[in-house]
Amino acid sequence: MTPGSTSGAPGVVVVTGVGRYLGAHVAARLAADPRIERVIGVDAPDPGAEFTDLLDRVERIRVDAGSLGGLLADLDVDALVHLALVSAPDPQHGGRSAMKDQNVIGTMQLLAACQRAPRLRKLVVRSSTAAYGVSFRDPAVFTEETEPREVPRGGFGRDILDVEGYVRGFRRRRPDVTATVLRFAPFIGSTADTTLTRYFAQPLVPTVFGRDPRLQFLHFDDALEVLHRSIVEDHPGTYNVAGPGVLSLSQAIRRAGRVAVPVLEPGLSGAAALARSMGFGRYGLDQVDLFVHGRVVDTTRLEREYGFTPRSTAAAFDDFIRAHHGGVVVTRDHLAAAEQLVLDGIRQVRSAMRERS
Repeated sequence: MTPGSTSGAPGVVVVTGVGRYLGAHVAARLAADPRIERVIGVDAPDPGAEFTDLLDRVERIRVDAGSLGGLLADLDVDALVHLALVSAPDPQHGGRSAMKDQNVIGTMQLLAACQRAPRLRKLVVRSSTAAYGVSFRDPAVFTEETEPREVPRGGFGRDILDVEGYVRGFRRRRPDVTATVLRFAPFIGSTADTTLTRYFAQPLVPTVFGRDPRLQFLHFDDALEVLHRSIVEDHPGTYNVAGPGVLSLSQAIRRAGRVAVPVLEPGLSGAAALARSMGFGRYGLDQVDLFVHGRVVDTTRLEREYGFTPRSTAAAFDDFIRAHHGGVVVTRDHLAAAEQLVLDGIRQVRSAMRERS
């Protein structure tokens, strides 16, 4: 294939979200591919200093993805990788409202610009297995055709459903463009820094009493491989991307050498507050529901069409553990806080029972 042809490696690629870890690494990997002539990274904020050397071969434009407008046509873009999605609201940067604006409105505006880009031949969109939602009526394993039984409670899951809806509309309007949607399982690995990795890095890991959900993870390096192949090869359609096999939450916590703190589901917000006080990020309803119900997806389509199988969920998690081994110590204060959390949960139950009686 020659660069810029309607199939194979494209000549000019735009990557949105290069100010973040995933976008920066995807752009750098594409720029290192000699089959690709030019890689342009797009994001509103400048990439952090830690990405300066990584992006030395990537041209950068400081604009948010939804404002690209006619730039796509002016740049003669052959392919676009849309990674500028926010998975959790940031109270310091507009909270849930800003998150929805970027994910939903930004994607809608970006796809409108793609529709007007005459040379565009390939579109790759980051999605998530959060699109399936979670409920007690869910199947044991989700395929790409499985419809969610309930609308996700979390903002990210709802945004993903909207984003995929816009992509379906784009496919109808531009059937000449190869559109690939990748539903990623939660990232993990030696280099990944996400809400999930910070959750398992805590000395005390809050869990929901009586629940032991089945989980799947995706090694960050395997996510990069699938994204790269999606650009240099033609893979139209929607794909689940996850490591084969599962880990129960209790197994993952034991492998991590952490201490599980069972709490009642309404009390998980208290556990999240404890985690925040110890510096381990924020948790939304998407994460809470995952830790209650779990989620497992079928990856047969990915393995068949890409000829690639990500490393297993257990292997990906073990790589994360090796990189973080010994990084956090459970102190006496941590154990006291965990004990208080459990006692608070017991008091909640007793109070609820008294009110009912």
